[in-house]
Amino acid sequence: MTDHSQSTAAAAAEPTGRIVLLTTSHRVAPGVLSWPAWQTLHAADRVLCADPGHPQLPYLREAGVEVEHTAADAHELVAACAGGRTVVVLPGGEGDQRLTDGLARLAGSGRVSMPDLELLPGSYDLPGARLLDLVQVMDRVRRECPWTSRQTHRGLAKYAIEEAYELVEAIEDGDREELREELGDVLLQVVFHARIAEEGIPAGEDGEDGEDDGEALGAFSIDDVAGALVQKLIHRHPHVFGDEQAETPEDVHAHWQRTKAVEKRRESVTDGVPVGQPGLALAAKLAGRARAGGVAVELPRGEGIGYELLELAARAEAEGVDPETALRAAARVYRDAIRAAEGVGAPAR
Repeated sequence: MTDHSQSTAAAAAEPTGRIVLLTTSHRVAPGVLSWPAWQTLHAADRVLCADPGHPQLPYLREAGVEVEHTAADAHELVAACAGGRTVVVLPGGEGDQRLTDGLARLAGSGRVSMPDLELLPGSYDLPGARLLDLVQVMDRVRRECPWTSRQTHRGLAKYAIEEAYELVEAIEDGDREELREELGDVLLQVVFHARIAEEGIPAGEDGEDGEDDGEALGAFSIDDVAGALVQKLIHRHPHVFGDEQAETPEDVHAHWQRTKAVEKRRESVTDGVPVGQPGLALAAKLAGRARAGGVAVELPRGEGIGYELLELAARAEAEGVDPETALRAAARVYRDAIRAAEGVGAPAR
């Protein structure tokens, strides 16, 4: 065997090592890493990070992991793995395109014995993690956008109504893509109002009604909103989080109404019913409250279409039909019939 052949065989037999790209999610608190990630970090021959401000570094130091601050290129990284060494690389938040492209070129050249390449997620996004992004983006937009920074709860109220109706229309159309978008628009209203509420109104400044409120309105955040909602859901579902039993939807509804009555300490079953909602929905809601509360009251009688609609709405509610939804469905059929009579096609959706 020639010297060249022997050296080639020796090079081929030499372990090529391993490169581990350790990724982490910025939506998970720094230092919260998976057990495989910690094992790999402690066992590695070298741990490299080009960013001296990487959020994981303080926690790695605390755990006894030595990190070298260097921006190694692909050739340097491959060389560092010679002899079977393991090198862990902590990319920045946007990754390291230069390094990954360089490794891909070396692997494709066929002239270099490449170490094993491994992508190891050190932390994973939990369900709902993108909501953290939404909160951060909303915060920046509130601070930097000339229009958004001037909005108030009262000024935005009309948009909440519009977005709610657009959501209902998307549901009735059965358009899944539109439904996803409209849910996002409704969610935006919630996050927007919560961000405004963080600021409160300082004492001595005009409130949104233009009058001096004399004292600050209590500030609260999206976390307060979510926390209160979590407590409400747990409290009103004792059959899920407690010892109560509920076998049917009617049982669940009864639990909900009893708990709600205790929470609100209402004097009347009509307390809390918003009178600004559409007429049919209002009539049905009142009829439902009276029926559920066992209030024996006859429907008022009078002249005019209003009393006839009231009777229809109450009848629909008793039969488990939402009169608003039923009327909208009939109205949409009527709209299509009008367009057909005009020789116009169905509206675009």
